[in-house]
Amino acid sequence: MSDEEHQFESKADAGASKTYPQQAGTIRKNGYIVIKGRPCKVVEVSTSKTGKHGHAKCHFVAIDIFTGKKLEDIVPSSHNCDVPHVNRTDYQLIDISEDGFVSLLTDNGNTKDDLRLPTDENLLTQIKDGFAEGKDLVVSVMSAMGEEQINALKDIGPK
Repeated sequence: MSDEEHQFESKADAGASKTYPQQAGTIRKNGYIVIKGRPCKVVEVSTSKTGKHGHAKCHFVAIDIFTGKKLEDIVPSSHNCDVPHVNRTDYQLIDISEDGFVSLLTDNGNTKDDLRLPTDENLLTQIKDGFAEGKDLVVSVMSAMGEEQINALKDIGPK
C-alpha cells in the first residue's frame, strides 16, 4: 500500500441526465422526443408495416419547443429514442430590463435574472403591454436539455 493520496478530478455533473430512453413505438402525439439534438413536441406519428427486414418504422413529425422549427425522423419502432426531461415552472414577473432580460420571482423568494424576453412577437407584446399597464403577470418557463424559455403568460390581475 502506498502513502500517497490520489486526487480524482470529476468532470461529471450531478448525474441528472438531460434525456431518457423510450421505445419509439410507445411515443405518442403530444409527447416529447429529441430529433437532431433538439427537444421537440410530437405533432404527428405514423407507423409503417413490418418490411422484409422485420422492423415496423415510426415516422415522427415534431416541432422544436424553443425555436418552433418543424423536424422529422424515422426510427424502427423497436429501437429506443431519446426523450427530453421537460419541466414547466411558473414565476412572477418583477421587472423587464432595457437589454431584454426579465427579472422573475421564484417560489423561495429569490430572483431569477438570466432569462431573455421570448422571441414570439405575440407573447412579447402581451408581456410588455401587461407590464406597462402595471398588471401582476405570471410567466411559464419551459426548460429542457439545459435551455430555458418563456412560453406562456398568465394575468393574475392588477397590482
